[in-house]
Amino acid sequence: MLEAILAVVDNVMLIELARQEAALALEHGDVPVGAVIELDGEIIARRHNERELLQDPTAHAEVLAIRDAAQVVGSWRLPQARLAVTLEPCLMCAGTMLSARIPHLIFGAYDPKGGACGTLYTVCDDARLNHKIATIGGVQEEACAKLLRDFFANLRSQR
Repeated sequence: MLEAILAVVDNVMLIELARQEAALALEHGDVPVGAVIELDGEIIARRHNERELLQDPTAHAEVLAIRDAAQVVGSWRLPQARLAVTLEPCLMCAGTMLSARIPHLIFGAYDPKGGACGTLYTVCDDARLNHKIATIGGVQEEACAKLLRDFFANLRSQR
């Protein structure tokens, strides 16, 4: 029982770090999504969306964090890592996680328009693929969703 409680607390802490990272995206007008990668109890990468900043459609928080983590580890394979992200990953990000062999995903808000880890698609648990990702969604869901809702409401009000 204690282990289960500690696991929940740990997941919440990782999502909170990802939310802090997501807020940095606001500084350059990007959608506030943040990701952190943990390995052996240490955060080895933390990034936020930078699509607008870099004018790069692949500059999602998850992809950038995976790139950084691979540099830290010295390998494209991250078989012991946990990735926490504020928004359910899209197809590109889920595919990148599968390619990196990341075994664990924790995410905050579900994405009804692009979620590939349970909402629109179940890429992380597709039996046809050679790797699966254990996924926990909805961690700090309301807080993560509020960050996104506020961002888009502000964007609409400026138009």
